[in-house]
Amino acid sequence: SSSSSSSSSDSDSDSDEKEEEKKDEPVKALDVLEVLFENVALLEKSAASKGEPRFVAKVLRQTMAWRKKLTAQKLVDFLLASLDDSNPSKQSLVDLAGGEPSPPPLSTPKPATPKRRSSRGKKQTEGDVEMADAEGGDTPATKDEDGDAAGDANAIPPTPPTPAQRALPETEAYAHLLVLLLLLDANDPECKSASVAALNRLSQFNRRTLDALQARIVFYYSLAHERFGELAEVRPSLLALHRVAALRFDEMGQETILNLLMRNYLHYNMYDQAEKLRSKAQLPASRSNQQQCRYLYYLGRIRAIQLEYSDAKECLTQAHRKAPKLAKGFALELTKWITVVRLLLGEVPEKKDLTTAVSGGAAAQRALLPYLELTAAVRLGDLEKFRAVQEAHEAAFRADKTTNLVTRLRRNVIRTGLRRVSLAYSAISLDDVAQKLGLGEGDGDVEFVVAKAIRDGGIDATIDHDARTMHSSDATDVYSTGEPQAAFHARIAFCLDTHNEAVKAMRYPDKVKKGTGDGEGKSAKDRDLEELAMHIMDEDEMDEF
Repeated sequence: SSSSSSSSSDSDSDSDEKEEEKKDEPVKALDVLEVLFENVALLEKSAASKGEPRFVAKVLRQTMAWRKKLTAQKLVDFLLASLDDSNPSKQSLVDLAGGEPSPPPLSTPKPATPKRRSSRGKKQTEGDVEMADAEGGDTPATKDEDGDAAGDANAIPPTPPTPAQRALPETEAYAHLLVLLLLLDANDPECKSASVAALNRLSQFNRRTLDALQARIVFYYSLAHERFGELAEVRPSLLALHRVAALRFDEMGQETILNLLMRNYLHYNMYDQAEKLRSKAQLPASRSNQQQCRYLYYLGRIRAIQLEYSDAKECLTQAHRKAPKLAKGFALELTKWITVVRLLLGEVPEKKDLTTAVSGGAAAQRALLPYLELTAAVRLGDLEKFRAVQEAHEAAFRADKTTNLVTRLRRNVIRTGLRRVSLAYSAISLDDVAQKLGLGEGDGDVEFVVAKAIRDGGIDATIDHDARTMHSSDATDVYSTGEPQAAFHARIAFCLDTHNEAVKAMRYPDKVKKGTGDGEGKSAKDRDLEELAMHIMDEDEMDEF
């Protein structure tokens, strides 16, 4: 019993010492070069699994997370370690990165000497260590003596990619993507030529494992030319790339390039061409959430210009709901368009939708200030205030490409003002109406404006043309009429028709008479044949349908 208790106490002491050692060990900070080498290993796994999407998705996710810490020196180190010397793109990529490689380490880091243990498995005591020193053994390094220098000396450099990983086309494509990111973040004009060279190089491969990386490179290819005002020049290339992606069944490339083409057309206000392309292009079956959000945003803008405000509101609202939480700029742009479209539909957004409900802080609220003032002018029906807001924020509306829609809001402002006047006055002269609405000489005859509002159903009034007055109709209680009864009758009739159709659509099995002898009734084989014939007939009916 004494021996068992002593062994248990020894094991407890060993476990406590291990826990103390783990606590004393510093947490190693990851380096961007280690993350890049890990991404190369993930690309190798993706190629081995023939395009497993989760590996490439993790690579892109980690790249975006470490994008701000990527420097020219680290990128050059990655290029020199990840690409073979025989690769034709290696030297050009190193020149585009423009950094100097890190100096080689002065000495090879020596691995830490493991602590010795006694024959019973316990760690050596101080006396044992002294005896080892006397015998000529090495003394383990202490933590107090020059701890920082020891930590730097023991730092193990990241493991570079293997020769098999360096020979992969996915590694080369990833190197092109990193160079593009560095140049775009630095706003370097060389990003245009780098993107063109990357696409020319990737066009020599036809591998489905390159689809995700190539789609991202095409995106930055368009972005690089857009930043420097040369977006129209890439349109033929994008059309050719979309055709190649469709022939290769590259779904990710199709949806990415389709969105880029729609953005290209909308940038130059070519809404008809964008709608023709969208209607004729075949959408892939599986679509990513980000690309679907962009597609709905562009489609909502097209529908708004085409006066289809209900469809535009639905597309924009759906895109806003599906947008990632970190895409604050995209959500802000959607909020602007949704506000204008709702105003054109006759709806008035609440103030909290443009102030407290918007994420992004003070900068987002300043960007939405023109639309907040615009909403207030439309709500009041004040044409003078609407003109003042339109003139004061004309530059903001032009930058957001909502000038055309804001100009259309003038009719809604007049209709709202007429509704307020008709509710306030039972009879009012047309000249007073023009004065209250702020209609000038260039707005046309007020009589035609009021007549159009009456015809559209905006107000319930009549015009006395001889006296030039507008007489508002008395507001009647709708429940004193037969409209509620007619509405309930229509709903009940719909429910009854649905019930009758469901009953008629039900099918019941035919009754089969049971036989009393060997010659009476149908055998099991005959019943199986009839059932088979019935199923064949049902399938034929479905084909015809």
